[in-house]
Amino acid sequence: MKAYSEWNVLPISELYEALYDGPHATPKTSDVGPVFLGIKNVTNDGHLDFSDVRHISEDDFVKWTRRVEPRPGDIVFTYEATLNRYAMIPPRFRGCLGRRMALIRTNAQKVDGKFLFYYFFSPAWREVIANNMISGATVDRIPLVQFSKFPVRVPSLGLQRKIAEILSAYDDLIESSQRRIRILETMARSLYRECFVDFRFPGHEKARRAPSVLGENPEGWELATLGILCGGKSGVQTGPFGSQLHESDYSETGVPVVMPKDLIGFRVRTDSIARVSESTASKLARHRMQAGDIVYGRRGDIGRRAFITEGQAGWLCGTGCLRIRPDPGAINGWYLFNYLGQEDVLGVIAGRAQGVTMPNLNTGVMASLPIRLPPRSLQEDFARLSLPFAAASEMLTTQMDILRKLRDLQLPRLLSGQASLPSD
Repeated sequence: MKAYSEWNVLPISELYEALYDGPHATPKTSDVGPVFLGIKNVTNDGHLDFSDVRHISEDDFVKWTRRVEPRPGDIVFTYEATLNRYAMIPPRFRGCLGRRMALIRTNAQKVDGKFLFYYFFSPAWREVIANNMISGATVDRIPLVQFSKFPVRVPSLGLQRKIAEILSAYDDLIESSQRRIRILETMARSLYRECFVDFRFPGHEKARRAPSVLGENPEGWELATLGILCGGKSGVQTGPFGSQLHESDYSETGVPVVMPKDLIGFRVRTDSIARVSESTASKLARHRMQAGDIVYGRRGDIGRRAFITEGQAGWLCGTGCLRIRPDPGAINGWYLFNYLGQEDVLGVIAGRAQGVTMPNLNTGVMASLPIRLPPRSLQEDFARLSLPFAAASEMLTTQMDILRKLRDLQLPRLLSGQASLPSD
């Protein structure tokens, strides 16, 4: 392997065909259509997250892609507010750049696109960003007018490809796990809908319907409020407010603190989760979660939620979340978790949120939410059949965390010439 000192140091402009920044305004939101790619859609570890997507109309799409339309292989990145987020545009993506986003179209004769993408996560590049960052009154940014001069250290194209192949193997496995998780989540949602929305449960042929405040119910199904099913109002509790946790309380290791941004599908995503020391966590004992709790986003993008497992017991319910603790004698917690994720229920909950710019749920509003109660045997049957989906999802999530850690250990060694690779 060619010595790191012999790698070429080039201004990044020599490695790309073009650099584009996104629009400095925001189009009207559409229910469907191309993606308006924003900062929230780019994860810290270099992937695009489409769990919360803003769409634009076809007419606006023509306008907002007049300068550039992202295509597979392009590298998008954030240059203002939240820095150091990068991702590659995947096949079949159709969308436009959002605010504070920029795009690089690499020159394949000069650089391997995947190598450059991984280089953006190297200590050398992060140092370049830190040295060129401009701290503003409200947000930090990097000046795009200077970006073309930022230095990049690159080996030969052959060695670039070898490095990219090693690192992308980890990401390919992570993406495969993510696809399997999406399938598992779809299967669980489909089973729930079959039984509790379309009412095609065992014995449904003989069940009669009766009117209720939630529409027609199969006869014998009951209604109760969330507060009652959680043993009273205290069963629905907010996480610690900002005054209870300060920036200095957070640490690299320690007890995870679950925020709304960490809630994905069934799961708590941990790649960028905040943590506090055990001594800090001990002062927030009332916010500790236990297996079977539901953590629910109550602020801003209301409705994100996750089901807490045995492995997550003891984690903290963070600011912007509700901790919902079902009474196991009153309702099956897994059934309740799925109930709270149904589209019509989400609509009711969102309608109860207070505030225009930042919708917010309080415990009283959530505790009064009506819940449809099927017979307990049907709840238990559903849990027995679908909880394995959640268990498999958690196992895959753990595997992804391990793969990310292994990749992140390899990356700085490969991109600093420390790893031993065959010569070109």
